[in-house]
Amino acid sequence: MDQPNQLLAPMKNAQHREVGGVQVDVVATGAARVKRIIYPAGFRWSAHMQPVVGTALCMHAHVGFLAQGSISIRYADGFVEEFVAPQAVAIEPGHDGWVVGEGPAVLIEFDFEGDTVQRLGLPTVHGQAQQ
Repeated sequence: MDQPNQLLAPMKNAQHREVGGVQVDVVATGAARVKRIIYPAGFRWSAHMQPVVGTALCMHAHVGFLAQGSISIRYADGFVEEFVAPQAVAIEPGHDGWVVGEGPAVLIEFDFEGDTVQRLGLPTVHGQAQQ
């Protein structure tokens, strides 16, 4: 008997939205937010989100835990990074990204809205030394 995938189930007390085919559930936790992001199979930021966002690359930092699936990230400098669940994730701004494989990728992310890079001490550009 197949069990439902609890990682994809509705989240209690979450604000839910869908953007560019990506499902995002957000829960405020003090000064931060915890997000569950479900990237569908076949998702690619440059194909699905770029038209919505309007920037050449994703300019958000992503820090969290890849709970399911596999994703690849390509930075503006050409560096490619691959993440396969279960794995911690730290992705700097200025990237394209896509789901690898036949199933969705589920990322549990922690952020501070527009202050994530600064609050978590991440570089603003890939390859840049942390300040």
